[in-house]
Amino acid sequence: MKPTITALLFAALTAIAPGSEAQLLSKEVAFSETEIQTALAKSGPQQRNYNGLMTVALLEAPRITLGVPEGRVGIVARVHISVLGQPAIPVDVTGTSGIRYNDNTKAFYLENPVADSVSSQALPKEYEPAARNAVNTLVVSYFKKPVYVLRTDGSPQEAAAHWLLRSVRIEPGRVVAVLAPF
Repeated sequence: MKPTITALLFAALTAIAPGSEAQLLSKEVAFSETEIQTALAKSGPQQRNYNGLMTVALLEAPRITLGVPEGRVGIVARVHISVLGQPAIPVDVTGTSGIRYNDNTKAFYLENPVADSVSSQALPKEYEPAARNAVNTLVVSYFKKPVYVLRTDGSPQEAAAHWLLRSVRIEPGRVVAVLAPF
């Protein structure tokens, strides 16, 4: 018995349908560096005191760059460190972070922020390790708030937030999340 063209076409469509159906139903949600920076600015200043030995203060929101380094979030901040009650010393901090999505809150957070460098001309070298640890703790605490929340009253893509997150990628200047129904 010869297979008909219809049977061959049906077999071919059956083989590719699950993948293409998922692709057709997936939605991309993108948000920009500016939107994240605006959310960070709302957090306000933050300060931590370490038993009177050291105080670390972040007076303004860190600046972030999406996709620099590639696939990560770059962080640049100026913190003020006071050691043993002395006047505060400005310290420049650079670091990196990933991004994660929490399905329960439908929100994105900066994940595992790390201060890669902590530098200041005025900070004595013997205080640098303690300063780095204190700055890392402050940065982790600062980024506990979401940097972007999907809105059900927003775009049709955001209204699809009840779908499952398939992937998140950080591109230069924006974050792209792909949502799918399964």
